[in-house]
Amino acid sequence: MPPRRRFDVADAAPLVLDAHLKVTGWTADAERLLGYRPAEVVGHHVVDLLLPEDAARISERAERCRGVGGWAGLLSALHRDGHAVRVMVRAIPVREDAAPTRWVVLLADLADGPGWNMSRSVLERMNAGSPVGIAIVDTELRFVWSNTALEQFGGGSPQRRLGRRLADVQPGLDAEALEARMRQVLRSGEPVVGFEHVGRVRSAPHRETAHSLSFVRLDDDHGHPIGVYYTVVDVTERYRARRRLALLDRAGEHIGRSLDVMRTAQELADVAVPGLADFATVDLLDSVLKGAEPASGRLSDTDVVPLRRAGQQSTRAGVPETTVPVGAVATYQAGSPPIRCLAEGRSWREQRLDPSAEEWATADEGRQAAHFLDLGLNSVMIVPIRARGVTLGITTFFRRRRHDPFDEEDLSLAEEFVGRAALCVDNARRYTRERDAALVLQRNLLPHRFPEQNAVEVSACYRPADELTGLAGDWFDVIPLSGARVALVVGEVAGHGIDGAAAMGRLRAAVQTLADLDLPPEEVLAHLDDLVSRAAREEGSGADTLTSGMQAVGASCLYAVYDPVSGRCTMAGAGHPAPAIVAPDGTVSFADLPRGPALGVGGLPFESAEFTLAEGSLLGLHTDGLIATPRTGRDPEAGRERLRRALEGYRGSLDGLCRTIVDDLVPTRPYDDVALLMARTRRLGTEQVATWDLPDDPAVVAQARKAATGQLKAWGLDALAFTTELVVSELVTNAIRHAPGPVRLRLITEHALICEVSDGGATAPHLRHPKTTDEGGRGLFLISQFTQRWGTRYTPEGKIIWAEQSLTEPPV
Repeated sequence: MPPRRRFDVADAAPLVLDAHLKVTGWTADAERLLGYRPAEVVGHHVVDLLLPEDAARISERAERCRGVGGWAGLLSALHRDGHAVRVMVRAIPVREDAAPTRWVVLLADLADGPGWNMSRSVLERMNAGSPVGIAIVDTELRFVWSNTALEQFGGGSPQRRLGRRLADVQPGLDAEALEARMRQVLRSGEPVVGFEHVGRVRSAPHRETAHSLSFVRLDDDHGHPIGVYYTVVDVTERYRARRRLALLDRAGEHIGRSLDVMRTAQELADVAVPGLADFATVDLLDSVLKGAEPASGRLSDTDVVPLRRAGQQSTRAGVPETTVPVGAVATYQAGSPPIRCLAEGRSWREQRLDPSAEEWATADEGRQAAHFLDLGLNSVMIVPIRARGVTLGITTFFRRRRHDPFDEEDLSLAEEFVGRAALCVDNARRYTRERDAALVLQRNLLPHRFPEQNAVEVSACYRPADELTGLAGDWFDVIPLSGARVALVVGEVAGHGIDGAAAMGRLRAAVQTLADLDLPPEEVLAHLDDLVSRAAREEGSGADTLTSGMQAVGASCLYAVYDPVSGRCTMAGAGHPAPAIVAPDGTVSFADLPRGPALGVGGLPFESAEFTLAEGSLLGLHTDGLIATPRTGRDPEAGRERLRRALEGYRGSLDGLCRTIVDDLVPTRPYDDVALLMARTRRLGTEQVATWDLPDDPAVVAQARKAATGQLKAWGLDALAFTTELVVSELVTNAIRHAPGPVRLRLITEHALICEVSDGGATAPHLRHPKTTDEGGRGLFLISQFTQRWGTRYTPEGKIIWAEQSLTEPPV
């Protein structure tokens, strides 16, 4: 492709028009350009050669040209074959004494050249009048020309710039970086467009301004570089707007990533530095950190309000500007700007910090507050942290002397992103309050500590799947029973959160109540099943229940009773996995337990299984979450194998074993809620149990009293002899008088003295309150007054009446 030509008289196609704009002269170049032969155009009006839109204005342009001495511009001509030709036109009037004006017109095809030549004076007037700063530097980067608009940035007039370099006229700019760009353009010839630079120009030395610069290499007619042509545009407003949006975007991205108040406050400080400030602190009211509502009523600016430092950040490592560490109390003096902002809920700004600001803070643990001015902090803003009409604290921003002081736009920006952060802080505060309440509920629903008993050594571990609230529907329990026995319970309610925890609490309370009735495990589960079914029916009928009955439908439970006298363990399950049993030699097995239906779903009746456990055997009662993983799901065999491997060969403490099992089998964020109850069995020695079989004869009561007194003496419990004689006399007399079959007296000593009398009767005695005129009925009443507790439990052979006396409390 031939090189593009400039508009030149030698290249133009001339033609001549008379005063009426008719063609009087037509050249071969004009014929070559538009295709008409002279005979076809001479004598015709020039409008016949133009498209209609340009032809309509040709007379008007001719009149204007007469007044200014010529015209240059673009027109659309009509080629002889009908297509349009865009031409560059220069019309020059020719005047002779008294003759009418004629015109010499020069035409050039627009496709053949970049434009028409303009004189240097025209170009200089165009660049000098441009609102954009323009300059030309030579290959040594010295100014050889600049326009007047460049003066708006300081650095002197165009004449003063000549021969000087950028660092000489603008010392506040990073001249090395800018000149490096110019040298790059000189070497490569590739222009640099829209290079943004931030610095201080002489026209505004006290604030940073942003400029967009473009650099283009200038070559001579032989293609050799002779300098760099560059333009400068002030884009400070655009730069600050972009920085503002970037800061808000960063605030939205980084603040509130957790529901922790302290972490959210630190995120606020981290976002503010260095994007807005050199040093920032976040102080919150103590009540906010605790999740409570801030105190109602407006504070007075004369109050001394202790705030707690929740976050701080600085451009300097170690945050040397403060003596108050995160988490410590930051106390400000009454009437100081921080207290006024906290009390009034309005922001405050000081462009140039007053030395009196040193008195903001009171002494902290004997140390004087750091002097702001000594640290170079000279501009400050304080923005209250307000959400939903409540002030939660304050955020303070500082800048050092080398940076611009805060202006109204900075304050507006700070208020906007602090307002966004305030919602995150308030959400975290509300979450803290709700989570604390939920955890209190959970702690109250689960046992705080295990009750005193000598049947088993126990340890438990609990890990919820819902890590935010810490709530779950799993539970465990250890319930002392009569006769030194103990009930071990593990259960699971479907679902998590408040509903699951409330349903779990209801079932746990029901199990404890049923356990006090000394029912066999299968009967306990049967009554529990009835409770769940009834609650579900009540909810379906619209009745208001304590918690969701439907939440408890499908719940599972394992109930086991262990007797340390005989070593027998009886257990029954409702849709629950069988427990692991670790023999004293370390052998691991799983109880062969009939798995009854889940609670509330109906089906087969519940059945129990009984085992004899050697002393030191280990029972591992657990919920499904211990053996379920996202990979294996609820595959019982795979889960059991994992649990078996974890239990084999462990010889540590029971607490350590419990934690280790959960840590090994359960991830930090469990697939399901996990509850694990470990119990190591104990046996009561023969020296702790005394048994007598008594004949069915009223005369034997005295012998029973004597035998009991002798046993107490052997145990060193003579202080309980009187009460024990009363209990034995009453219970043995009632058994002989009212019940058939053999009578057996048994005394057990562990953490309490237990007296049991068994017979073959199926009816239980009832406590009465006799009148003064009654002759009998005072026996059980006296027992209830003199013993810690008493009751009845049924056996396949009949019943057992029992009474307990404390070994630690003095007898009544």
